[in-house]
Amino acid sequence: MIAYITIGADDIPAAERFYSAFLPALGYRLEHYHGDLSYIPPGEPPTSPDFYIKSPFNGAPASAGNGTMVAFQANSQQQVRDLHATALSEGGTDDGAPGFRDAYSDNFYVAYLRDPQGNKLALFTTNP
Repeated sequence: MIAYITIGADDIPAAERFYSAFLPALGYRLEHYHGDLSYIPPGEPPTSPDFYIKSPFNGAPASAGNGTMVAFQANSQQQVRDLHATALSEGGTDDGAPGFRDAYSDNFYVAYLRDPQGNKLALFTTNP
């Protein structure tokens, strides 16, 4: 079981504005911990992994991983569209507009974006 996922950010306030714009709509609650951000998934433990945004421990600048992506499951196609638009309005950049992809199953609806640091994210649903 994956316990948590951590990504780096150089600008924690910008990361908080970005992630707090859409993760609460998916049920995540925010906890601040030593200046970093912890988004806790809904439900009683154990649940999906916690999602952390932190300044790198080694003091070097944060960087996005090549081939690294975190995917968040939405409840509907409309929620994917809404959350994608909200995330873009809070400093994210589009990396693939909401829609179906030929390479995936017929009911896999997904949008891709990058956070202000450049980390790649997906918002998806399989709810037809």
